[in-house]
Amino acid sequence: MDILQELRRVIRLEGQAIAHLEESIGLPFEEAVRMLQACQGKVILTGVGKSGLIANKISATMVSTGTPAVYLHGSEGLHGDIGIVAKEDIVIAVGKSGESEELLVLLPFIRKIGARMIAITAQANSTLARGSDLVLVTPIQEEACPLNLAPTCSTTAALVLGDALAMALMKLRNFQPTDYAMFHPGGQLGKRLLLNVGDLMRTGEANAVIRLSHTIQFMLCEMTSKRAGAVSVLDDEDRLLGLITDFDIRRVLEGGQNLFALTIGAVMNPKPSWVYQDEKAVKVLQFMEKREKPISVLPVLNRQEKVVGMIHIHDLISRGL
Repeated sequence: MDILQELRRVIRLEGQAIAHLEESIGLPFEEAVRMLQACQGKVILTGVGKSGLIANKISATMVSTGTPAVYLHGSEGLHGDIGIVAKEDIVIAVGKSGESEELLVLLPFIRKIGARMIAITAQANSTLARGSDLVLVTPIQEEACPLNLAPTCSTTAALVLGDALAMALMKLRNFQPTDYAMFHPGGQLGKRLLLNVGDLMRTGEANAVIRLSHTIQFMLCEMTSKRAGAVSVLDDEDRLLGLITDFDIRRVLEGGQNLFALTIGAVMNPKPSWVYQDEKAVKVLQFMEKREKPISVLPVLNRQEKVVGMIHIHDLISRGL
């Protein structure tokens, strides 16, 4: 056997299945999208065997792109899980032949509950198709399996159709990157779009702050204990007067001055950079890294111009930004 030739054969046949699916798209498919958009409940995907795996994947794609969806295992549905189906729901059943016993047994119970059904099948005249409100036919001439038995082209077509339905619904709902991020808070996109400085800043007891009246010794203790490499200098109303960093201390020492003979005001930078707590964390990280003179720490203010925290570049990087 020519292995490369066999690989190409399978890929070619599955590609042809997708091409045939595209050619078959018509009004029933548009009606399905409108039906799903108007659904007042949730979309329930079901199937058995390989089709069940495809149904599970379609439900995962839908739920992550703005369409409330859930997967119902065809067999488990007969043993209590059908309780998840409600009258306002739409059930999408995936099955190449449309004759799988587990799906057909579910049909009357779904009907009794009152949910509507959409069938995704290669057989327009199957029992599943006849028992559904709407039928989406995935025309399969042959499977890529050498025996024409193992679901290959049929599952590929069903999967692609599921993706197409989900993406059309995404557009109809005007689903935006910020919406996607809300459903993927653990991913990098979610972090970049959702996390504000206030979510990551050091605040409360972890925020290094002093007053102008404090001593150099107190300043050093505060900076050391809070491990930020800096300390914000505040007035009596918690407004920012300046910032003292490791750099400021080194500058004094390198200049030959007696650090302990100086006041806080003489050591601090009276015009430090700072950020608001509601600014996007990723933008602050970019600001810190791309400055002509990169900085590692910034005081954080609220919109009343009062100091509420401090953000260190390590706090941002450690969260995967």
